Amino acid sequence: MRPRAYHPIGGIPVRPLARLRLPSVLLVVAAATAWALPGSAAVAARQYLPGPAAASAIPRCDRAHSSLRPTGPPRVTPGSFMEQIRDHHRLIAGVSQSTYPFGFFNPRNGDTEGFDIDIVHAIAKAIFGNPNQVEFKAIPDDRRIPEVWSGGVDIVAHTMTINCLRLEKIDFSTVYFHAGAQVLVLKNSRVKRLKDLRGKKVCSTSGSDSIGYIKAARAVPVPVTNFTDCLVRLQQGDVAAISTDDNILRGLQAQDPWTKIVGRVFTSEPYGLAISKMHPEFVRFVNAVLQQMRTDGQWAADYRRWVGTPVPAPPPAMYKA
Repeated sequence: MRPRAYHPIGGIPVRPLARLRLPSVLLVVAAATAWALPGSAAVAARQYLPGPAAASAIPRCDRAHSSLRPTGPPRVTPGSFMEQIRDHHRLIAGVSQSTYPFGFFNPRNGDTEGFDIDIVHAIAKAIFGNPNQVEFKAIPDDRRIPEVWSGGVDIVAHTMTINCLRLEKIDFSTVYFHAGAQVLVLKNSRVKRLKDLRGKKVCSTSGSDSIGYIKAARAVPVPVTNFTDCLVRLQQGDVAAISTDDNILRGLQAQDPWTKIVGRVFTSEPYGLAISKMHPEFVRFVNAVLQQMRTDGQWAADYRRWVGTPVPAPPPAMYKA
């Protein structure tokens, strides 16, 4: 029997207040909190392990050098997509509202906040001179590419891994954060790594590349809309584990102290901002904004505020030859 200090709130158990770094009010909002810890250069250096459909179905590419070089400082040029955005008086960004601290809805002030969100504000400032001329559109993982294709959003900032299959469909900015996949289980589980879950149900979100890794390990993938849905399934015994990026798993672990993260990081997950292939000038513009953030200290300040310390060097900007 679990101790009385452990209370389920809104269907998601959380730790007692004295043991939380994250304000409990964020954990109460439906699917609105996932606490992340620092990504590291060590994660970036680990070899990328191809997931699902194995090598035959996934094209090869140079993910690190897949983006377009800026032509100079961010500037809104006549006839550009940036000018179209400015004429519409707002930047429309597809984001998560349930992945603390990258993108989450803060019920205390009614704002969408986080590391990804601050990058969007920086892009808006470069376009309008006002960082708040943004419309945030909450989208699940499996709607990220369709929203870019349809023009429903101008950009997606949603802990999205740059991979070769996605690069055939959309463009990405340069890398702004590194993560890596691991596994979350209940504390009484004997599972030590993903391979131990062969034949067992493992939860992840629809549209995430984690589904492929689960299949490759011969486990049974259980796709859901949000990772908080995975946490409920794990608590109820419907799945044996959750597998996704380490920063997302740490957020789920913060909500349930009766879980643990097991195994080593087994993939490299470089995050990029997703943009339509129809707007290469916008890709260059966004990369110019990211480069400013790397050099003027804003990236480091945002990392310290949302992710924590120590603050690593930002991922270096690398472009197509």
